[in-house]
Amino acid sequence: MKYLAWIFPLILALPSGAQTASATDPWKALAFLQGTWEAKATSTAGSAGAEVAGTYTFRTELNNHILARHSFTAAGCKGPATFDCDHSDLLYVYQDSTGQPLKAIYFDNEGHVIHYDVSTPNATTALFLSDSVQPDPQFRLVYELKGSVMWGKFQMRIPAQADWKSYLEWNGSKRTEN
Repeated sequence: MKYLAWIFPLILALPSGAQTASATDPWKALAFLQGTWEAKATSTAGSAGAEVAGTYTFRTELNNHILARHSFTAAGCKGPATFDCDHSDLLYVYQDSTGQPLKAIYFDNEGHVIHYDVSTPNATTALFLSDSVQPDPQFRLVYELKGSVMWGKFQMRIPAQADWKSYLEWNGSKRTEN
């Protein structure tokens, strides 16, 4: 009986200890994103019909309270008149409070704002999914590390359609820091 009295509190403490460990590092599942990445998209990769290159950087900011992505487009972008070759954007991943799921908010120079729920279906994939609010399209941003190359795609789904359509897809290697 004394043995059970000692073990029972220990068993109860295990789940809370595990939650505390994950709550102290909400960015662990997204650590594979951190760094500066090349991004090259071809006109055949998505409906945007653009050939564009640039870089984006994921890093923790504000004393590790957010994960920020800053993107930069390089010169030489080619696309249809409807594609903004001077595109710039910011993505902030955050947690409303300790232990809550990660969320993200996206802003760009065209005035778009997208709110995302963030998940990591596996150790090398990050999935950003916007709400499905009628009559607006739903957006999905996916990053997947395959070997040493990061693959990304920005997709949308029109209401009443089952399939996701890629607007832009890109890939590139991580830049080495000097």
